[in-house]
Amino acid sequence: MRNTAKLTTAVLAAGALTFGLTACGSGKDSATSDYSGPLIVAASPTPHAEILNFVKDNLAKKAGLDLQVKEFQDYIVPNTATEDGSVDANYFQNQPYLDDFNKKRGTHIVPVVTVHLEPLGLYSHKVKKADALKSGATVAVPNDAVNEARALKLLAANGLITLKDGAGNEATPQDIAKNPKNLRFKEVEAAQTPRSLDDVDAAVVNGNYAISAGLKPAKDALVLESAKNNPYGNFLAVKKGNEKDPRVKKLAKLLTSAEVKKFIEDKYQGSVIPSF
Repeated sequence: MRNTAKLTTAVLAAGALTFGLTACGSGKDSATSDYSGPLIVAASPTPHAEILNFVKDNLAKKAGLDLQVKEFQDYIVPNTATEDGSVDANYFQNQPYLDDFNKKRGTHIVPVVTVHLEPLGLYSHKVKKADALKSGATVAVPNDAVNEARALKLLAANGLITLKDGAGNEATPQDIAKNPKNLRFKEVEAAQTPRSLDDVDAAVVNGNYAISAGLKPAKDALVLESAKNNPYGNFLAVKKGNEKDPRVKKLAKLLTSAEVKKFIEDKYQGSVIPSF
């Protein structure tokens, strides 16, 4: 999941989406339990919409699923549109983000099935192994709450630091309990972390930004997040009560099929990892 959302764009997109879908008569109201017609799914372009379009073009027809994919650049409209029934489902987010969104906006979105992880990795132009970082080395980390915490957890999981007990999804360098290498942290915009590699000793970079910068996570990362039991996996989500929609069940099954797993592995080469 990318981390940039423009509110103005989101508001305009919400209006356009609501008008367009209402005019077509294709919006669904969860209260009616009307599961006829196409399943409309809101998604981020990469990799979410790409994965959905693979399902649409190769698997959906045989499964009897009429799938429509609506792409959005922001992280607000997909949830609000799912909440108001303008779309039937969405695929773009992870659990910490959804928990925060539901809490702040009073929405009732729930996950259906986790599909993939866009792993954070530690990269460096100066050392070949993480344990080769020298005392006092500077490490760039994303400056947004969710990804900074992820970055620190990645470093902790690989023995570079120890976090205080209870440090959660909003952990910052202030929550570091032990720092044996006396690492220093430079907080930068997530999208800028790859560009910081020439100025720091190492940087923690999101999978989508890594591949955009020509990095290959599976090959180039000194350490990489594991997909197993990872709370940041991206999932198909619906408004609570629509989990039993037969169209949603079909899509959930297809998204976790062997065909989709192979597609993800072949296309993204470790920058996106199947979580099933």
